[in-house]
Amino acid sequence: MFEGLRFRHWSSEQDADGIVVLSLDREHSSVNTLARAVLEELNEIIERLSFELPKGVIVRSAKAAGFIAGADIKEFEQFERAGTVLDAIRFGQEALNNLARLRCPTVAAIHGHCMGGGTELSLACRYRVASRDPSTRIGLPEVKLGIFPGWGGSSRLPYLVGAPLALEFMLSGRNASAENARTMGLVDAVTSPEMLVERAREIIRRPPARPIGQRLRAWSTNIWPSRQILAPIMRKQTAAKARPEHYPAPFALIETWRRGGGLSQRLRNEAKAVAKLAQSSTARNLVRVFFLQEQLKGLGAGIDHGIRHVHVIGAGVMGGDIAAWSALRGFQVTLQDREQKYIDPALQRARELFEKRLKTPDRIKPALERLRSDVEGAGAAQADLLIEAIYENAEAKENLYRDAEPKMKADALLASNTSSIPLDELRKAVQQPQRFLGLHYFNPVALMPLVEIVRHDKLDAAAEKRAFAFCKAIDKLPIPVKGTPGFLVNRILVPYMLEAIRMLSEGVPGPVLDKIARKFGMPMGPIELADTVGLDVAASVGRELSEFLKLEIPEGIEGLLASGKRGKKDGEGFYKWENGKPVKPEVDPSYVAPADTEDRMILPMLNEAVACLHDGVVSSPDLCDAGVIFGTGFAPFRGGPIQHIRDCGAQMLKQKLQSLEQRLGGRFSPRAGWDHPYLQGDVQPQA
Repeated sequence: MFEGLRFRHWSSEQDADGIVVLSLDREHSSVNTLARAVLEELNEIIERLSFELPKGVIVRSAKAAGFIAGADIKEFEQFERAGTVLDAIRFGQEALNNLARLRCPTVAAIHGHCMGGGTELSLACRYRVASRDPSTRIGLPEVKLGIFPGWGGSSRLPYLVGAPLALEFMLSGRNASAENARTMGLVDAVTSPEMLVERAREIIRRPPARPIGQRLRAWSTNIWPSRQILAPIMRKQTAAKARPEHYPAPFALIETWRRGGGLSQRLRNEAKAVAKLAQSSTARNLVRVFFLQEQLKGLGAGIDHGIRHVHVIGAGVMGGDIAAWSALRGFQVTLQDREQKYIDPALQRARELFEKRLKTPDRIKPALERLRSDVEGAGAAQADLLIEAIYENAEAKENLYRDAEPKMKADALLASNTSSIPLDELRKAVQQPQRFLGLHYFNPVALMPLVEIVRHDKLDAAAEKRAFAFCKAIDKLPIPVKGTPGFLVNRILVPYMLEAIRMLSEGVPGPVLDKIARKFGMPMGPIELADTVGLDVAASVGRELSEFLKLEIPEGIEGLLASGKRGKKDGEGFYKWENGKPVKPEVDPSYVAPADTEDRMILPMLNEAVACLHDGVVSSPDLCDAGVIFGTGFAPFRGGPIQHIRDCGAQMLKQKLQSLEQRLGGRFSPRAGWDHPYLQGDVQPQA
């Protein structure tokens, strides 16, 4: 059939029944992505197939890593810079449309990751079969890049599974297991990886009828009256989670679906809307965030961490959750504390985490068995990694190291989860400082992706690389930081929180401060955040940094701590907490916050980010932005604090700081580093 034709990315074979299997194996790439060259070859193959129509076509991946990861994002960046995004989208739509128009059954055989353009390619096939392997995940996560599916995904999925299911799936950017995809109607069959292609052949031989309930749902939710009724409801629900001026893509998706039309019209509307979004600052910044994430993931690639057993000392919220997360990710873990009564709550939280993440008893039980209580601390001698996670007191930590280190294996790593104490101080109590480093996790451990790898002047480079690889193995993003007080994230976050607490003591209501911060783009307001991390932790870190940053601890925290009110964990702090949610007091509707409220909260954060860059806490502006985004949730659509300064103009923001300094004091004095070439736009971003 393809005699005389040579393909770089695709191969084909035809069986005795006349069924063609197309296998994608993108050249010089570890994963399949739908680059322009891949789509051009697919077009050529489909044209040939349309002349010599086979009995059916199966599309599969020849890579073990997965099906298709999506479009080639680097290539799309080039299209955006060249102003050819719309042409690129239309080309992709045309290629997948040609596949959809083949006059024979087509089946996508999905194993492993199937994301974005990969899912859109599968939707262009008549049927889909997926392996039930845990690695199989199917999704349309384009909203996380500031766009929505533009190669026919948003035009086809609502008419396959029904609009409410399809829109929620695309608006959330979540991905589905094979079984969940089967339940929603996204795939037609689920089987073992070994039987995937054979099951696809069976579908071609005996095409299944789509369930009548699914067909009825697809029809009834996409007719004109339904679209006009559902669209405003979905806009309102989406607006409760994201502001349209910050994240326009979800709202553009809803509006494009509401307009409807035949498939050709829907594709035209889809292409125009996605092309417009792709050229927005939000999309540019979110794409940059994607590459920053990939940059951090790459730090641990290709390295053998040599860690099998993790021993955690300190079963509080952080230590217990670090232990649970390590066990969830497949490590043998022992958890030590003074008495069993301190370990039991951590084990219960671990069980809840495993039940939520692993679902079935056959997967939950092994995870529970990997996590063991160890009051006597016997696990320290067997561990490849020992993590200290006790309270923030340098003397107590140093005494722990003196006691634990002699019991450790010679090649084991010793790590501290300290959130602010300089490692250059702590390492003096360690006999082998070359293997000692900071592994600073963030609360809640299960949700926060970042881990700061904290350096000091005696750390061995090989030990640091093992720590990078360990973070990759537990699905966390490592960022190397200098071991100065507060490291990167807390050094930047503390001035923001302290200034907000100061304004609270001046009479600005907490809910107002939180609302203004969220309007800027922070995931949580500073007063709620202080309660969430714990006022004891906030005060401890604040005291550690106050002299270094020349900041004062504002009134309010110490009084609450003296009365035993540490925030969320005690049920009361600045707010009362019920069922894990803050009960915020009502604010007089006529109250108007001071005009400088946002500047007073946000500018100290930007000021300290500049200082961190100047002081070499991280080695590049990209790493600074990545750390603050993944460690604090700093408005991703703004691209990070350094990128935000570039976009707003460093000189204008510096002048605002100087104005605040004149009115409110030296804590607003611009730090060294505002003349950095990157901030002036003289150096281009790397990510």
